[in-house]
Amino acid sequence: MKLKVCGMREVDNIRDLLALKPDYMGMIFYEKSPRHVLQRPEVDLSGVQKVGVFVNASDEEMIEKARTYGLNLLQLHGEEPVAQVQRLKKLGFELIKVFSVTNHLPIAVMEAYAPYVDYFLFDTKTPAYGGSGEKFDWRILKDYNLDKPFFLSGGIELEDIDTIRQLGITQLYAIDVNSRFELAPAVKDIKKIEALKSRL
Repeated sequence: MKLKVCGMREVDNIRDLLALKPDYMGMIFYEKSPRHVLQRPEVDLSGVQKVGVFVNASDEEMIEKARTYGLNLLQLHGEEPVAQVQRLKKLGFELIKVFSVTNHLPIAVMEAYAPYVDYFLFDTKTPAYGGSGEKFDWRILKDYNLDKPFFLSGGIELEDIDTIRQLGITQLYAIDVNSRFELAPAVKDIKKIEALKSRL
């Protein structure tokens, strides 16, 4: 199971995280987020897959940020229409489409996106588009019947890893952690993430 650590911003904290070799590192380009990235961190990011997180952004903004920050993937965390996702895929981007859920998976809606995305991501539905530290009922993931691999997010803690494994869902590709592993917004608890890595 792969690991994505999202909401990174501070240079020293990023450097410490990279020493743990996570698979993905997320940077949030959403101005209402307390983890909003304003400038490129002056650190070598070549050893990790860099994910830019966007909420209802324009094509132009995402293209510009991808170039400036050397993003490997775009994570679409809003209500981006299928047509926009299709355009970004034609430009060659690797894409993660987020669905914020409560008590069911919108399989029919997801099917329209599936041809154009590389991964889905399931997060807990909140007004703030993620980072809430709240879980949804993971049992609904057993209804997932698409071939597309997915990331699981939303309030994941150290103690949840065995429960996640026991779901036994082959499409569950990675976990995505954020606020439950923070000392402050955009400052991760490196020791806690190291403990997480040891359990994966």
